[in-house]
Amino acid sequence: MSGIFVSFEGIDGAGKSTHIDRLAQAFRECGRTVTLTREPGGTPLAEQLRQMVLNDAMDPMTEALLVFAARRDHIQRVIQPAMERGDVILCDRFTDASFAYQGAGRGFDWDILSVLENWVQGIPAANGAASTRTVLQPDITLWFDLAPAIAAQRLAGARVPDKFESQPVAFFENVASGYARRMEAQPTRFVRLNADQKPDAVWHDLIDAVRDKGFLG
Repeated sequence: MSGIFVSFEGIDGAGKSTHIDRLAQAFRECGRTVTLTREPGGTPLAEQLRQMVLNDAMDPMTEALLVFAARRDHIQRVIQPAMERGDVILCDRFTDASFAYQGAGRGFDWDILSVLENWVQGIPAANGAASTRTVLQPDITLWFDLAPAIAAQRLAGARVPDKFESQPVAFFENVASGYARRMEAQPTRFVRLNADQKPDAVWHDLIDAVRDKGFLG
């Protein structure tokens, strides 16, 4: 049984967390082993880097480098082993978030992010030839698209915001444009979900999309 890699993307307040747990249960009911994880994070080292990225002041390049360093450790220690075991990996954000937040949100160079993506996610071919390696990507990316103003209303008073959550609405509008750009470049793996619906309606759209991809019976 082959592994399945599913990433959940979107700004905070879009409803990702609720649906990750629900999809995990759906896969378990089909007899699959599920690995739940997140980015930045997922390993002890990556969680330490996460705290720095979310709370410490730094320039966009430092931020991007720390995020990709955390991702490298996460891939090696969690994602690749889980794929080799045949698990379903449900990841709260992956590389698309780096392009959306550090790229579109912070204005960091998109081409440099692409280089980091290829370095960090490159998987050598079976014969070890670096020239034929592939770049690890999710099998399906579920983008919870929600207007930033609505997300802010949902989060109001829920918790103390980190440095990203405290950004103005214009920042998150740029983040959304970054997600849209990634989806335009890789449309076959992206599913855009209208997150401005009742949770059950979002779930219906999500589960239909996962089934259409052949990942659930």
